[in-house]
Amino acid sequence: MNNYIFRILVLASLSLLGSCRIGKQQATPELDLPAAYRATPVVSSAETVLPVREFFKDPVLLELIDSAMAKNYDLNMAVKSIESSEQVFKKVKLNYLPDLTARMDANTTRPSKNSLGGIGNELFIGSYSVADFNTNLGLTWEIDIWGKVKTQKEEALSNYLQSVEATKAVQTRLVADIANGYYNLIMLDNQLRVAENMEAISDSTLRIITVQQSVGQVTILGVNQARAQLEFARQLIPQIEQSIALQENALSILCGSYPAAVVRKDFNEEEIIALTKPAYPASLLGARPDVRAAEHTLTAANARVGLTQIAMYPSLTISATGGLNTFKASNWFSVPASLFGMVAGGISQPVFLRGQLKMQHELAKIEREKAVLGFRQSVLLAIGEVENALVRQEKNDLQIQSSLSRVKSLTEARKNADLLFKTGMATYLEILNTQSAYLQSELDLAELKRQKKLAAIELYRALGGGWK
Repeated sequence: MNNYIFRILVLASLSLLGSCRIGKQQATPELDLPAAYRATPVVSSAETVLPVREFFKDPVLLELIDSAMAKNYDLNMAVKSIESSEQVFKKVKLNYLPDLTARMDANTTRPSKNSLGGIGNELFIGSYSVADFNTNLGLTWEIDIWGKVKTQKEEALSNYLQSVEATKAVQTRLVADIANGYYNLIMLDNQLRVAENMEAISDSTLRIITVQQSVGQVTILGVNQARAQLEFARQLIPQIEQSIALQENALSILCGSYPAAVVRKDFNEEEIIALTKPAYPASLLGARPDVRAAEHTLTAANARVGLTQIAMYPSLTISATGGLNTFKASNWFSVPASLFGMVAGGISQPVFLRGQLKMQHELAKIEREKAVLGFRQSVLLAIGEVENALVRQEKNDLQIQSSLSRVKSLTEARKNADLLFKTGMATYLEILNTQSAYLQSELDLAELKRQKKLAAIELYRALGGGWK
């Protein structure tokens, strides 16, 4: 009768409480996103961010990216975080199942002959020593009354997805850093050629002015200024070579290799697809890895709030044990005489720990609010990065147009100054000033071309990087 009553109580508890769920889930906060960016008009449709191999066309750069994807240590650590989160998620899913343990033991007890136990053993079994042989299976199952396991699963899944998105963010940043370094090397190569060319021109000019000074056509001041310009060009060469070596070392380390020279192609305007007229609504930023990671972090924090609340409520545990038990080894596996079984149920409620559990619940709610703020901030920063990249692209194109015109004018001016100087119709100051302006214009143009590449790469990264 008692067993029957116990079964009814268990079934009633399951039917009444099994569907209960403590903790109201907080939805992802609504964001008042702009319809379009400042630098772009409102459009009716949005393009899709291109995959990496469609955006970058340089096979040498793609080879560097492939190497980094395989050997970069930051990325590999991020992948290990995914694997760790995946194992935690698998473990949490097993919480739905009861714990089952198997046990086999044997022991013997010999009480004192003068004790009640010893006398009783002598009378009833004819021996002071009592043996006990036991083989059993034990089952313990905590009934998921308040949705604890489901909430644990939500938290573990969110943490797993957060690690996946974090890895994508590392991939996107890594691709951008490698592309930036690669095009920086190409820019430095161009500047090095300009500096070497300028060294040769300045050396030729110095020889001419030295000859003119020897015949009294110019003063020693002209020779000094020409020599100073030559030394300036010579100073640029090791300075640029140093920057090239440092950039090659940085790229090698990003690719998981020891510092070494990096093979690259010459500058090519068509090596990447420029995103000069994007049509991307701000809502597309929801696909950015860092934004999605922040959203999963918020979901996990919300689940943690539910778990800390559940910890303050009672838990129902059912346990059962069954097996074989005897005091003689010869009867150990005698069935059914040696069979035994036990079923129990219990409800536990924290009492003295309630204040501590409540404090943990309040801390979890604070962490959830921090996650909300982090999510909002990630979206705000994402929009800002896209805006900045769009402005850089737009203004960089205008600067390049002016720089090309300036280089063209100074190229003609340098040629004319050379002719006029050789015929005595231009002073050494004019030739030196023209050469100096020409050198600076070429260096500036190489830098602006690099900035154009970097702006396109930054926009590509800001829009999510094309990772699926």
